[in-house]
Amino acid sequence: MGKLLESISIQKVIKMFDLVSDVVFWIKDDSGKIVFCNDAYAKSVGKRSFSEVIGKDDTELFPAYIAKNFMSDDQKVLQGEVIINRLEMNLAYISTPKWMLTSKRPLRNEEGCIIGTYGVARNVQETVKSLSGIDILKKPIEFINNHYTQEIGIKELAEVSHLSISALERRFKKYLQKTPKQFIREVRLEKARKMLIESQAPISDIAQNCGFPSHSYFSQHFKSMFGELPAQYRQKMRAEILNNR
Repeated sequence: MGKLLESISIQKVIKMFDLVSDVVFWIKDDSGKIVFCNDAYAKSVGKRSFSEVIGKDDTELFPAYIAKNFMSDDQKVLQGEVIINRLEMNLAYISTPKWMLTSKRPLRNEEGCIIGTYGVARNVQETVKSLSGIDILKKPIEFINNHYTQEIGIKELAEVSHLSISALERRFKKYLQKTPKQFIREVRLEKARKMLIESQAPISDIAQNCGFPSHSYFSQHFKSMFGELPAQYRQKMRAEILNNR
C-alpha cells in the first residue's frame, strides 16, 4: 500500500477530480495565484484548459465585486480558518450566475506551515441532479430565483415543490446545510449586492426590490453576511472598479 501511494503523483490525484463533473477544484499559493486546478474549474471561468488559468488570481478571472469576496476568504484561510459548504454565487466574466457550495482549507507543508489554500465547489443545480434520478431541489430553487422580489412563504414553497413543509426543510438541510428561509435570504442578499454595484438605485429601493421589508432589516443581514453595511460596500467596490480601469 505504501509503495502504491508513493508512486502516485499529486497531479494524478488532482486529475481524479475530473471524474466528478459537478466539482471544481483549485490550489492557490499564498499570494492567491492559481497553481493547479481541474478541467471543471478552467471551464467554469471561461477557459479551455489549466494552462490558461495557471498564475492568474481572482481579479483576472472574476468581476471585481466577486473577486473581492473570494480574496477576503483566502486571507482568512491563510490564517487557519476552514470554510465548509458555504453557499455563494460564482460568476465568471463570460458565464451565467451559478450557485455553488464551496469549501476551502489551508494548504500546509510538512512542517505544518501554511503555504497556500485549496478548495472545492459544487454547482448546486448539477449536484442536486447527480444525487438522484429526480430533481430534489430544482423546483424550490428555481421558484426562489424567479420570485425573490416577492414574499415567499414556506407553505407556498412546499406546495410548489410537491412536498410537505417538514420534507422540504429536511431536504434543504441535507443538501444545502440551510433552512429554506436562510436560502431565500441569501439569494436576496446576493441579488442586492450585485444591484449595489451595477445600479444607481437608492439602497432603500434595492432593499424593497429584493424582498426585504425595511432598509434596517436589509442592512442588518447584509452586514452579517458580507461584513459591511450596504453603503460601505457600494462605496468601496465602486472605488476599486475605478482604480482597476
